[in-house]
Amino acid sequence: MSVRFQYRAATPVGQVVEGVVHAASRQVAFAELQRQRLYPVALHEVESHGVDRTPRRVRLRSASTLWTRSVATLLRAGVPLDQALGFTAGHVGHAGMAEAIREVRRAVQSGSGLADALARYPRYFDGLFVSSVAAGESTGALDTVFERLASHLEETAELRSQVRSALLYPALMSVVSIVGVAVLLGFVIPRFAAVLSDMGGKLPATTRFLMVASAVVTKGWWAWLLIAVGTTYAVPTALARPDVRRRWHAARLGSPWFGDFERKYLTARFARTFGLLLRSGIPVLPALHIARASAPNVVFQDGVDQAMAAVTEGSALSPALAGTLPSLALQMLAVGEESGQLEELCLRVGDAYDADVRRSLRTMVALIEPLMILVFGGLVGFVALAMLQAIYGINLNQL
Repeated sequence: MSVRFQYRAATPVGQVVEGVVHAASRQVAFAELQRQRLYPVALHEVESHGVDRTPRRVRLRSASTLWTRSVATLLRAGVPLDQALGFTAGHVGHAGMAEAIREVRRAVQSGSGLADALARYPRYFDGLFVSSVAAGESTGALDTVFERLASHLEETAELRSQVRSALLYPALMSVVSIVGVAVLLGFVIPRFAAVLSDMGGKLPATTRFLMVASAVVTKGWWAWLLIAVGTTYAVPTALARPDVRRRWHAARLGSPWFGDFERKYLTARFARTFGLLLRSGIPVLPALHIARASAPNVVFQDGVDQAMAAVTEGSALSPALAGTLPSLALQMLAVGEESGQLEELCLRVGDAYDADVRRSLRTMVALIEPLMILVFGGLVGFVALAMLQAIYGINLNQL
């Protein structure tokens, strides 16, 4: 069964065309357009009555990735920069970013460099983006730089999405378990306790404990509400202080399992960003300064700062990053320095730890799923056992 896809594509001579193609899937549609020597920059499925199913609101990260890939495709097809900026501004899917791109185009038309124009909008274009574009302008390889930036953004978004997806299931299981226990303690146990009090008799220890827990939940709900509100306010306020945030980040990195996982995740992001900057022609020290921002951990960033100071004094890069990056990453960086292929080895480090993070996520989900089931099942089983013990004890006393 074929599906209609509406496309916008660039021709080999740089013209932008629009049309509809029938294909069984999105991949087949891409292949058909490439067979026709068209370079697609947008491809959306269209319903039978002709309504475009593209989401009307696109998140900023997705819009940035889409725009970068579109510009890369147009530049690769030979479309002039001014025309590429004008076309993509109308199809970026994010109002704020679209207006920023229009302003960038006006600045470029007035004689400003593309990197300088992009630097005026740090919300949409970070230091990595601006520095890479500046290097591409100086070398005349702007299309190659946009290709690399698009691939970098896509790989980073995929890793971030997998991390969030893997953590979503345990979070949902935790919420379900908490709600289930709250329902038992707040509604089921009080009615059961009223029945037991009418029947009299001594209750087992498990049942008394359950009734106390139920009383804490039902009668002290306002205290729990105050604690929740206070925690919601106190935690962000405390983490806003640099000393508290540094201790918290240090504790995370020092924890037995999560610390190792976070260090691998930070290493993957840092190494890929650093390698991309080096490949774009950025010197080591500016590349380190920009890449440190890709690792959102204060302690990790402090380690990169110390490495920058050591490199400034003449130290090699891999010893300077000792204690910040894992040992395998340090060994690969040392090989890259010795062989003169530091940017290539940095990208390999990013790929290696990216794959390691994904394996760790799969292992974590595989372990947490049965563990959460066992915990929730144990709680429900304890409640059922406490009720049955109370009923059995009262029946024995009445015989």
